[in-house]
Amino acid sequence: MIPPRTTHSALAQRRFLAVQRVAEGVPTKQVAEVLGVHVETVRLWVRTHKAGGDEALQGTPHPGRQPFLNPEQEAQVREWLTQSPTAHGFLTDLWTSARVAQLIHQKLGVQFHPNYLREWLSKRRYSPQKPKRKAKQQKPELVQEFLETTYPALQKK
Repeated sequence: MIPPRTTHSALAQRRFLAVQRVAEGVPTKQVAEVLGVHVETVRLWVRTHKAGGDEALQGTPHPGRQPFLNPEQEAQVREWLTQSPTAHGFLTDLWTSARVAQLIHQKLGVQFHPNYLREWLSKRRYSPQKPKRKAKQQKPELVQEFLETTYPALQKK
């Protein structure tokens, strides 16, 4: 079985192949099994070809919404995410979707809603960041002493 293709030209190629095989005398059921489609779909393609020729099998592209960023801009945003947010003027080292949206708007002039941008980032395998929680009154020397002396003793128990 041939796996389904998602590009417009690959789908048209499958339709041409199906019509060609049926014209060569291959049974419709066998063509459908090889291409991974229903028998009625192959029959529809053959009827369409008879009525309109090769042009009818081209199909029509179904355009969706155009992406907000072109590939170069997307690469630029990904590059920004490898850098520290403080390098871009933010006060802390924490990327949030609102900050990324603000930076894209400032530098590229493209407006993103933070909720949409969160989804956009997730699809590109960027996870939400959470700041490391640390008490304001914490004393680093006491923490170090605890980790070196008290904590190992507690672990042994």
